[in-house]
Amino acid sequence: MAFLELRNVSKRYGNLNALNDVSLSIKKGSVVGLLGPNGSGKTTMIKLITGMLRHYKGTVFLEGLPWSYRSKALISYLPDVFIFDGQHSVKGLMRYYRDMYPDFNELTFLSLLERFKIDRRGQFKQLSKGNKEKLQLAFVLAREADLYIFDEPIGGVDPVVREIILDTIMEFKQTDATVILATHQIHDVEPLFDEVIFLKEGSIHTHEDTKTLLSRSNRSLVDCFKEAFRDVH
Repeated sequence: MAFLELRNVSKRYGNLNALNDVSLSIKKGSVVGLLGPNGSGKTTMIKLITGMLRHYKGTVFLEGLPWSYRSKALISYLPDVFIFDGQHSVKGLMRYYRDMYPDFNELTFLSLLERFKIDRRGQFKQLSKGNKEKLQLAFVLAREADLYIFDEPIGGVDPVVREIILDTIMEFKQTDATVILATHQIHDVEPLFDEVIFLKEGSIHTHEDTKTLLSRSNRSLVDCFKEAFRDVH
């Protein structure tokens, strides 16, 4: 049984078909690259999986059951924008997460703060952009979730922060958890993926085991990506 499944899912915004009859299944414990250029439908798909969008055609299943409010408890999500405002302290945000999420592990969070060299007594607004990114990552990874979703976690950060973020995502992944990482920056993340999904203009272009794809095509993942999207401008 698939851990995550989408059946004939479509989503429109006015005349724009953001997702077009998408069907896919992902097994538990996989690290999946959700790949495509801006506007390909990656964020829309993520919002459907996380329950942020509820009006669409088709069905999303988690652990064999249609998506419901209880599904939220299985998912830890890092969006592509900052979700905290400048009025919060790091300690205040930690208390919020501790109260909001029963699976929040405070010891894991504090160890991540130490690793990232972030002062728990500091204010969110005083952090650099890179440290804001790392703080949000710490909150996501401190939850003992079944599904971790990262939407462009390395966009707009310098190479040092990018490497820290990617290394930490993989090091702190639960061994039986599922990871979906959406990005259009392929080179840095190619070694991470058990399987890849190329999403093109709202439709599945490719969904394949990474090793099989690379062996069959005799190309790097970056070259496969370029070939799939060479006509997208």
